[in-house]
Parts: sequence; structure tokens; C-alpha cells
Amino acid sequence: MNLKRLNRKEIYSGKVFTTIVDDVEYPSGRKGIREIARHPGGSCIVALFPDQTMLMVRQHRYPIDKFIWEIPAGKLDKGEDPLDCAKRELEEETGYSASQWEKITSIYTTPGFCDEELHLFLARDLKKLPGGRRLEEGEQTMELHILPFAQVKSMILSGEIHDAKTICAVLLADNKLR
Repeated sequence: MNLKRLNRKEIYSGKVFTTIVDDVEYPSGRKGIREIARHPGGSCIVALFPDQTMLMVRQHRYPIDKFIWEIPAGKLDKGEDPLDCAKRELEEETGYSASQWEKITSIYTTPGFCDEELHLFLARDLKKLPGGRRLEEGEQTMELHILPFAQVKSMILSGEIHDAKTICAVLLADNKLR
């Protein structure tokens, strides 16, 4: 590490993230501050049907006050395995399960200030669950859509999809499927 941590303060601990402020010393001897958002990470799913359609959600994101297109995804519970999280989130948000799972990769979303690591999965052999979706309070306006995989790629390339995890997962899944 090229920085020496002199002091650490936990400023806020919430349901989604913790905010930390570190006093640091640079190799030059100058002092500075680094602010960190600690996040437990999550799992994201490219859920693909045999006919090359896929599950997408459109949901309101409060920080940007917009509805955006995304793949199903969710936050890891403490100590939860990323694949178990992916399976749980797929069932909760879409009402589907999958019998074939493949890890695509993991990504750091914004490593300049946050330690969030997302695990990207490709799920196939989808089956609709009899109980349907199990949405949390904040997800009640989430819409479920089945779109052609090719259309989702086009939506990414045209700039209609802005969500980074969705862009990464879909394009990497496309590469893996070729």
C-alpha cells in the first residue's frame, strides 16, 4: 500500500453501507483524507431462456430519481455465498429459478470510494415458480420484463441502458455464449 493509515473513524453504519473516513499519509509525507463506503457486495444474474430471451427488471432508483433497466440483482447477506445470493435474488425479484449456473466474473463497481464487489452469473434452464415473485417493500414498483437478448445488447449500445452491472454482465455473457 502506498498510503499509511494514521487514523480511522466510522462515521455512519446503515442497512446498505458503512461510511469510513481515514486520515492518511502519502509517500511524500503529506497528509490527506480518504472516504470509503463499505458495502457487503452482491450478486447479479443474466437469466437466459433457451429462445434467447432474458429476464430484465425496470425499477425506480431513488438516488437518481429515475426508472432504469437492470438485470436481477441484490445485496449479499452477512456470510452469504455469492451463488446462494444470486439464486435467492432471482427467485425473489422474478419468480423464476434456474438449474444451470455459471459464474461470469466479479467486478468492483466504484473502487475510487467504495469496496462493493458484484458477482456476475449466467443462469439458464429457467423455471417459473408457483409462488411467484417475493418483492421487498422498496421493490413494489419493480416491473418484470422478458426481452430478446439481442434487444438488450442493442439497448446497451444505444445508451438506453445505463446500469453498469447490467452492461458488464450482458456483454460478458454475450462473449461467453459465442
